[in-house]
Amino acid sequence: MNVALGAHVGQQNMSMASMRALWRRLDAQLDWISAWDHLYEAPPQGGTVDHFEALTVLGALAADTERARLGCLVFYVGYRTPGVLAKAATTLDHISGGRFELGLGAGWHEEEVKAFGYSWPGAGVRLDMLDEATQIIRGLLTQPRTTFVGQHFHVDDASCLPAPVQARLPIWIGGRGERRTLRLVARLADGWNSAYISVEEFARLSAVLDGWCATEGRDPSTVRRAVNLSFNLATTTKQATVNTEALRSQWGPEFGRIAGGALLGTPDTAVERILSYVQAGAQDVNIALRAPWDEDALTAYLDEVVPAVRAAATSRGS
Repeated sequence: MNVALGAHVGQQNMSMASMRALWRRLDAQLDWISAWDHLYEAPPQGGTVDHFEALTVLGALAADTERARLGCLVFYVGYRTPGVLAKAATTLDHISGGRFELGLGAGWHEEEVKAFGYSWPGAGVRLDMLDEATQIIRGLLTQPRTTFVGQHFHVDDASCLPAPVQARLPIWIGGRGERRTLRLVARLADGWNSAYISVEEFARLSAVLDGWCATEGRDPSTVRRAVNLSFNLATTTKQATVNTEALRSQWGPEFGRIAGGALLGTPDTAVERILSYVQAGAQDVNIALRAPWDEDALTAYLDEVVPAVRAAATSRGS
């Protein structure tokens, strides 16, 4: 088995200095670092938590790191035109020396969208926007000129120069929708990411994606698959219980789903939990960090769990 281990760092409730120090630390030990595309905190708290914007954060992340792949899981296509996203992705690929990967999605944070003056169409419309945006961005990243006329977006003989450093800058699509999102992945994306779901649900959705790949005439092995797990580990059983209750308070009605896709308990339980996702087909497993977290638990994760997972995955794959 082969697995890449990463961190999805929510750029909230942290100073820029502490976040940049964290990136450098993660870059030395992990394979992937991502930000998220929010204007408010997540989960929603009415815009009461300090929060940085994604594209500007990614520029600093690309400059501050040297080895990890970088991305955003995922950009909401309603915030920027596809052309702007393609230009930004290319720029970030150059800043990072060819390490950037572009994540796209249909959005979910209705509260922030409305607060910042954007319209919030229904899910079907947003998925249509995602479809059009992905096609345009792929064209801009791979073709000398792109023309596309859609219902929501259009470009007219547009170029995107310079080209990305990578011959094919990977595009990820994130989400759990079985009828539209996963079919879009099969048709248009290089990778699929899903967040905070159980091992069983990940395996089930991955099988649905396989089915859509068959429908679209695509080899399913060409779609990379990733899962984000909420990081709620603690170094003691007592603190682990406290963390679980904090997660319950934070997510409310969504707690059951989030907990199903979280690292709970103590670090000694994390290795087999991560390997269960790998066994279910996850090629990338990312911990989602929302400050504050248990710093000792994060240290144990990076220094003990990560090497153990890599060793076990190598051993089981040999």
